Amino acid sequence: MRIIISTTGECIRKAAAAISEIIKRKPNATLGLATGSTMIPLYRELVRLYKKGEIDFSRVRTFNLDEYADLSFNDKNSYHRYMNRNFFNKVNIKKLNVHFPASKGDEYEKEIKNSGGLDLVLLGIGTNGHIAFNEPGSSFNSRTRKIKLSDSTIKSNSRFFTSARRVPEEAYTMGIKTIMRSRKIILLAFGTKKSNAVLRAIKGPITEKIPASVLRQHKDATFILDRKAAAQL
Repeated sequence: MRIIISTTGECIRKAAAAISEIIKRKPNATLGLATGSTMIPLYRELVRLYKKGEIDFSRVRTFNLDEYADLSFNDKNSYHRYMNRNFFNKVNIKKLNVHFPASKGDEYEKEIKNSGGLDLVLLGIGTNGHIAFNEPGSSFNSRTRKIKLSDSTIKSNSRFFTSARRVPEEAYTMGIKTIMRSRKIILLAFGTKKSNAVLRAIKGPITEKIPASVLRQHKDATFILDRKAAAQL
């Protein structure tokens, strides 16, 4: 496991450069993509590189990590809308190469396998240590499935909704075992609010109580942290 600590801007550039390198080396790369506020500046940087002609997404395949259950794909808070708004509609990725886990389960796993497996998974980290929507207590052997969101995740995500009561209580998520099968993993964390989760993931015991801690067992995982997120290390 590697740890990179820098300014937020430099973290974004390093992550974008790593993604760009993978695509240049393998134009039909398969990427596992995350959502959330942490990823917005990264997608903005990838769009910038695309417009400069430095990345070609025309053969890239993507599998998003999660999607809310019982939320229309056209809802402004769905991850379909998030990805279209922040990334997909701004680059030359083919819609047929874009995948989401909603209600698919085993079918999603087969789609990933048929694509040759994941070359890279991009992750954020929740304040409770979750990755994707694998909440504390999720099995390290878990696969794509429907999961009940924790109260802390609902509270955290309520800032995107009019109230916490509007946040769906369930979501579909790529499993931890699926994530760990990726050839490369990059986790991004910015801000003081993520510092305790980062500390527990990197220096605490490897436990299902902190799902992100399992990343230390991956052969090519990198934590890219700004100084505030790394403050407790």
